[in-house]
Amino acid sequence: MLLPCSFEEVSALRSGAGGALAVVPWQGVTVLAAPEVIADTEALLPRLESQLSVTTLAELQGLRRVVEFVVAHLKERMDAVILEQYVGAEEAVTAYFDYAYVLTVYERIQRMGQEMAALIELMTGRPPTTESARRITFPD
Repeated sequence: MLLPCSFEEVSALRSGAGGALAVVPWQGVTVLAAPEVIADTEALLPRLESQLSVTTLAELQGLRRVVEFVVAHLKERMDAVILEQYVGAEEAVTAYFDYAYVLTVYERIQRMGQEMAALIELMTGRPPTTESARRITFPD
């Protein structure tokens, strides 16, 4: 399945992912990420184009964890910039839009996951398992 993203969403995702990776291990941010989320975030950066191709529910779940990590980082960054400067500062407005764009992608991923899970349940007669989430593919 294809996850379409606007230019602004891809730019915000790329910027947010890069920023999250830059601060994770050494600046004491409240956003904590498992090593696999960090590795998945690094792997996502070269794939960020106008749309992402996701073939399994398991792959989408991994993408959801990465975007959730990026959303948390961008929220923290937005809050910090607003408090350091003021709400109308250019950097605060930019931080807000980056957060909002990635949050929108996160919501789209959530809905896509619900659709994939429903299709798996329809095909197998039961909710998705770890195995069916990896095995059943969804073409573009």
